[in-house]
Amino acid sequence: MRILLVEDDRIIGEAVRDHIAAANHAVDWVQNLADADAAARPVNYGVILLDLQLPDGSGVDFLRRLREQGLKTPVIVLTARDQISDRIDGLNAGADDYLVKPFNLDELEARIMAVARRYDANPHPVLRISDIEINRPLHQLSVAGETIILTSREWAVLDLLTARPGAIVPKGRIEEALYAFGSEIESNTVEVYVSRLRKKIGKDRIRTARGIGYTLG
Repeated sequence: MRILLVEDDRIIGEAVRDHIAAANHAVDWVQNLADADAAARPVNYGVILLDLQLPDGSGVDFLRRLREQGLKTPVIVLTARDQISDRIDGLNAGADDYLVKPFNLDELEARIMAVARRYDANPHPVLRISDIEINRPLHQLSVAGETIILTSREWAVLDLLTARPGAIVPKGRIEEALYAFGSEIESNTVEVYVSRLRKKIGKDRIRTARGIGYTLG
């Protein structure tokens, strides 16, 4: 999953970024609303993590504008404001969840997966397709009862394919999930990771929609 982190505190930002990256997600970290606005429009993020007090404005106002513009990406607010009224403002502006600083990073990861599941066609943490069993939050995969180990980028591809089983996932969407801003993308990157994934779960499990993308059968 590709995640946008909007946080101006360097210590918190680095801790959240590193933890999320270690959980096999691509992270784009920006420290003001101007950069957040520029990042949020062209990229289809899985989740946005949004601080409310930023150098160039209010995160609540920014979130409200995103929702008015039709952006449906799930948003988790991260803030030091712990008043009930602040929580109500954030939720009314369109937030899907709310975490008060300081927070536990493992809890943040659990909440990220929870809101992502609510936006998926399949909201359940464990997905079964034929003899494949996938626990997305724990990143556990088995085929015919045998545990399969995936790399972080193989998981990124599988996460997209399992979000909407049977639906075609465009190649460009997979590229977005694999890399954060500034990362170099080679022309055959998606094909390489799809090929590796096929070798591990079965070559006929992932079908190619030529010129469009891939689907999990």
